Amino acid sequence: MSDLHSRLAALSTDRLQGIRRGIEKESLRATADGALALTPHPEGLGSALTHPHITTDYSEAQLELITGVHPTPESCLEELLQIHQFTYRALGDEMLWVSSMPCTLPADENIPIARYGSSNVGRAKSVYRMGLAHRYGRRMQTISGIHYNWSFPQLSSEQYFALIRNFRRHAFLLLYLFGASPAVCSGFVAGRQHELQPLGPGTLHMPHGTSLRMGRLGYQSDAQASLAVSYNGLEGYASSLHAALTQPYAAYEAVGIVNPGGEYNQLATSLLQIENEFYGTIRPKRVIYPGERPLHALRERGVEYVEVRLLDLNPFVAIGITPQTVRFLDIFLLHCLLDDSPPDTPQEIAALGRNQHRTAAFGRQPGLLLERGDSHIPLTAWAAELMDAFGPVAAALDAAHQTTDYSDALRAASSVLREPDLLPSARVLAVLERDFGNSFVAFTRTQSQQAKSKLLALPFSAAQQAKFAAMSHESVQQQKAIEAADTMTFEVYRQQYVSPERLDLSRAAIAPALASV
Repeated sequence: MSDLHSRLAALSTDRLQGIRRGIEKESLRATADGALALTPHPEGLGSALTHPHITTDYSEAQLELITGVHPTPESCLEELLQIHQFTYRALGDEMLWVSSMPCTLPADENIPIARYGSSNVGRAKSVYRMGLAHRYGRRMQTISGIHYNWSFPQLSSEQYFALIRNFRRHAFLLLYLFGASPAVCSGFVAGRQHELQPLGPGTLHMPHGTSLRMGRLGYQSDAQASLAVSYNGLEGYASSLHAALTQPYAAYEAVGIVNPGGEYNQLATSLLQIENEFYGTIRPKRVIYPGERPLHALRERGVEYVEVRLLDLNPFVAIGITPQTVRFLDIFLLHCLLDDSPPDTPQEIAALGRNQHRTAAFGRQPGLLLERGDSHIPLTAWAAELMDAFGPVAAALDAAHQTTDYSDALRAASSVLREPDLLPSARVLAVLERDFGNSFVAFTRTQSQQAKSKLLALPFSAAQQAKFAAMSHESVQQQKAIEAADTMTFEVYRQQYVSPERLDLSRAAIAPALASV
C-alpha cells in the first residue's frame, strides 16, 4: 500500500465529514452597455465596512460576496445563491460582470477606489487601496475571481504547509481545467507591453490561453518577484513576510506616505503595506481577533485554513462556480494533503512560476511541456497522472458522505481533460466567434444580463429578503458605532497599525479600538 493510500485509509469518516469550506466571490458592477459602474456602493447593500456577506474589494464598483463556513458544497453554494439574489435586487439597472477580466474601464485615475466611511479603519482600507494604485495601477486591481477557503479537522500548521507545497506544484491543473479568461478588452492593456493577439472588435486574446487573470497581465508584481517565500514551514514563511512588511522598499519610499496636498498615498513604504498585498495562488490563513495583524495570528495560533486564490469566474454559470468544481477542489486539496510533499527549493519555486505562466498563456497548446524536477513533461500527461491518483480520494469522500458526487465530479473533469474543446477557456473563445463576432464585451454583457435575469426569476421569499435587509441595516449601525468610537487621529492609528512591534504583540496588548485593516 502506498503512503497516500495508507494515509487515506487511516482517516475516519468523521474527519472526512469534517471538511469545511467557504467562498469569497468578486464581481464588478457594470452598466447595461458593459461599462464599469461609477455609482457608489448601493445603499440597500448596507455598509461595505461591516456587512458580514456583502462588501467591496478594490474598487467601489467591485462587489465581494462572502459565504459563511459550510459542511457541504450544497449548503455553501445555496448561501452564495441567496446572497446573489439579494444583491441583484439592490442593483437597479446595473448588473454583475460575470467574467474575471474586466468590463470597459474608464481612464485609470477614474476607476473609483472603494470607500468605507470616516473611521480610522475605514480610511485605512481606502488608503491601502490607494497604495495599490500607486504600486500596480488601478486596472490590474479590477480583475475578479473566486477564493475558496478550505479546512480539514485536526491538522497542524506543518501539515497545512505540506498541503500548500503540493498545491503549488499541481496548481497548473486547476488553471487548465477551470481557467475561463482567454480574452480581454483591448483597452485593459493600453500602453502596456503584452503578447496578446487581436481577435475581434476591441478584443485581444491568447489562442491557447486558459487564465489571463493568473498570467503576466494579472496579479503580478516585479517587486514581489524579489520575495523568495518558502512554504517549508510557518517559521520561514512568517519570517519572509515579516521582512517584506517592515523593511523599506526604495521605489515605494519615493512614492511617500503623504502627497504634497496632504492626502495619503499609501499605508507604508515597505514592500508590502499589509499581509493581504502578498499575491499567491494559495495562502495559509487564520481567523484574527479585532485589531490583530494576520501574520501575528498565524505565528501565535498556527494555520487554521487555506485560501485558494486562482479560480476564474465561470461566465457560463450565474453564480460563477458549479457544485462539481467545488467537489473537485475538495478532492484536489485532500490529495495535496495526503501525498508526499518534499521541501521546496528556490529552483523549484522559480520553475513553478514559469509553469503557471505557461499554463495561463498557452495551456491548451497541443504538446505543451511543463517543468518537473530536472526534466519536462507534457501538461496533459502530468494531468492524467494526477487524475488517476485522485480516484481513491474521491471514493473515500463518496463513502464518507454516502454519495457518488465526488467520483462523478472527477469523471467530469477527466472527460474534459480528454476533450479540451470542452474546457471553459475553449468554450469562451468558441462562443465569442460563433455568436458575438469575437467581441469580448458583447459576449460578457449578454452572459451578465442572462445571469441577472435568471437569478431575479428564482424564488426568493419575503422572509429571505427581510433577513438580508436586516443585515444591511445592522451593518450601517455598526459602521456608525465604529466611527463614533474613534479617539485617535488617523496618523497615530496608521503608525500603530503598521509598526513592526504590532506584528509581535500579545493579544492582551492589542488596543481594542484598533480594528483590523
